[in-house]
Amino acid sequence: MNEKFKQHFDEQGFEKLTPIQEATFEALANDENVLGVAPTGSGKTLAYALPLLEKLVADDGTQLLILAPSQELAAQITNVVHEWASLIELRTISLIGGANIKRQIEKLKKHPEIVVGTPGRVLELVEQRKLKLHHLMTAVIDEADEMLQEQESMTTIRKILSHAPAEIQMVFFSATKAPVFNEFHRWFGIEPKYIDVSDRDDTAGQVTHYLLETPTRKRVDMLRRIAHLNEMHALVFFKQVSTLEEVYQKLQHHHIAVAKLSSNGRQTERQQALAGLKKGTLTFVLTTDVAARGIDIPNLPAVINFDIPQNQTIYIHRAGRTGRMGAPGAVINLGNEHELRNFKKLMNKTTYDIQNGFLYNGQIFTENPHQACTVHKNRPVNKPIEGEKKKRKKNRKRNRKNKGKPKAHKNKQ
Repeated sequence: MNEKFKQHFDEQGFEKLTPIQEATFEALANDENVLGVAPTGSGKTLAYALPLLEKLVADDGTQLLILAPSQELAAQITNVVHEWASLIELRTISLIGGANIKRQIEKLKKHPEIVVGTPGRVLELVEQRKLKLHHLMTAVIDEADEMLQEQESMTTIRKILSHAPAEIQMVFFSATKAPVFNEFHRWFGIEPKYIDVSDRDDTAGQVTHYLLETPTRKRVDMLRRIAHLNEMHALVFFKQVSTLEEVYQKLQHHHIAVAKLSSNGRQTERQQALAGLKKGTLTFVLTTDVAARGIDIPNLPAVINFDIPQNQTIYIHRAGRTGRMGAPGAVINLGNEHELRNFKKLMNKTTYDIQNGFLYNGQIFTENPHQACTVHKNRPVNKPIEGEKKKRKKNRKRNRKNKGKPKAHKNKQ
């Protein structure tokens, strides 16, 4: 590793490379095509950034292109790469949709060595001949499972690469596997080296997965109750933007600190939403899968699924927003009885320990507190009191039966 990188690595408090960083470093440094698979929050951005940055030559045009599926992820990657690239005097710019394209064109005139962007905006600037790729050495496709499975995204990526030299290093990173990974030769004419550290990666923190049975009509009320849990800050996931907007209005009406992160929002609003969640000034940020893919919010306490995910891959990526890099977290799944039953079947063969949850007295329990416990002045919250309940019930019945009757007096012997 570059000496300046080593020094900064130590200053950041990192003790060692994560499994994916260690496993891919040599192959990436040696110009090999690589497919890296590792859990969410395992340091994949630095896994490709550190070895690839070392190979770049200052003032020699754009040599590294990194593509991401969302504006937020592209901006996040830009921040990470810029932090390390500036140590060796390399320039990094972000080309994302929703941002001022004229400003982006002005920045491109400085011929940055690294470009991070979303496929649509990058292709637009390539076709306008504002972004030139004839010096490109490496292309990185982040969140490759999503980027390559969608036909529109795949087509856009291939069009971009058609403007680059024929022989460049191709790098793909993902948290989950996808069928398209078996077709690299068909689409790109390569067979990347497959490096999967999922089984030996231990960077994730302890995450608890809850099922809270909630009828659809009562889910907003449930969110209000969850909002009052101690130190609650969470990403709340929705399937549809229309539902997101409706819930957003209701939570605002109830004075919950909430913001939106959807593909329909303006870039500045989306940036402010993420910043508010990171600073802890917002309780909830409502989002969709498209908007929040790959987002890194350090020490995020919780993820809430307002809508149950339709497949395991979606759940993995949603859940991966919490419990990152050793921090603890929670995933709270809301659904009616039918939805939760189907969800349990869907997740049955995964390694997740998904438990029933009950919200009571400002806490979430894995046993129903209304049946097995009570809150009493001198009693632990979860102490069973079924026997005492029956005794009190019997006494109440007896008191009602004897109401109005004169008390019987025992004869003294």
